[in-house]
Amino acid sequence: MGDGKNAGDDEKNKSLSGIPEARFVDDVDAFMALEENSGGADKVLKRLDEQHSKYKFMEYNLMSKRRRLRLQIPDLENSLKMITLLKKQQDSPKDIETQFLLSEQVYMKATISPTDKVCLWLGANVMLEYTLDDAMALLKKSIDTAKSNLDTVETSLDFLRDQFTTTEVNMARVFNWDVKRRQAAKASS
Repeated sequence: MGDGKNAGDDEKNKSLSGIPEARFVDDVDAFMALEENSGGADKVLKRLDEQHSKYKFMEYNLMSKRRRLRLQIPDLENSLKMITLLKKQQDSPKDIETQFLLSEQVYMKATISPTDKVCLWLGANVMLEYTLDDAMALLKKSIDTAKSNLDTVETSLDFLRDQFTTTEVNMARVFNWDVKRRQAAKASS
């Protein structure tokens, strides 16, 4: 790889996200002479097109995951801010007046008494009660994990884009090889 990336980075991407690496076809004649390509250019193009479709499917899944993580991180950070506020007000005798989101664009006034516990939605309709310290630790860990996952998804998407390009170039090279082969056969007959 002449682009400054380590070969280990590609292997890491492949193992983390399950994305197979598309090998660049440098010598089309040698590539088409391989036994696995004995079915002709049409079969090779069909196989490359299937590989391209698989990459598209992987891209769709990774984009969905990226979108979900980009929404999840601000929610987690807002929850962490609220717990920090509750922790600051924990020893105060005064209630906290606030507004919370009831549904999209609908807010409700609320009064929160000082507390040392909070309930967190964990997903799958599960809510658990935590102490403020435990909730803070859990949210920090969740934010770190989500950010790490987002970085992995971004890296995988970059790797996947390279595989798209390589596959598309290979398809063009095989197609052009086949056109030249047919023209040469037509000219010789």
